[in-house]
Amino acid sequence: QVHLVESGGGLVQAGDSLRLSCTVSEQTFTVYTVGWFRRAPGKRREFLAVITMTSGTRYYADSVKGRFTISKDNSVNTVYLQMNSLRPEDTAVYYCAVGPSKLTSIVDQYQDWGQGTQVTISS
Repeated sequence: QVHLVESGGGLVQAGDSLRLSCTVSEQTFTVYTVGWFRRAPGKRREFLAVITMTSGTRYYADSVKGRFTISKDNSVNTVYLQMNSLRPEDTAVYYCAVGPSKLTSIVDQYQDWGQGTQVTISS
């Protein structure tokens, strides 16, 4: 199985930037893709972005395309989410999770969820 740990959240002002990190500890299985998600109060988990750990192919939700960038550094087993031009509506707990071999935006196809990191954007 795989253990994921998110970090990098915090409190920032609207318009600021933040970079989140997802450290992947592989125990038994090969990790094909890693996705970033968020859950705002009273809302379901929302897909944001996903990256393949092999080729680095990326796919983004329309809601964050152009503002958020997903990347990886396999040497340190870490996937990043660079978030620019943050807005109050970006306030949520942000999670990373392991996905299947094919890129997908379907939340239920991901597993091995981390504990999440809180991101709060003040107006």
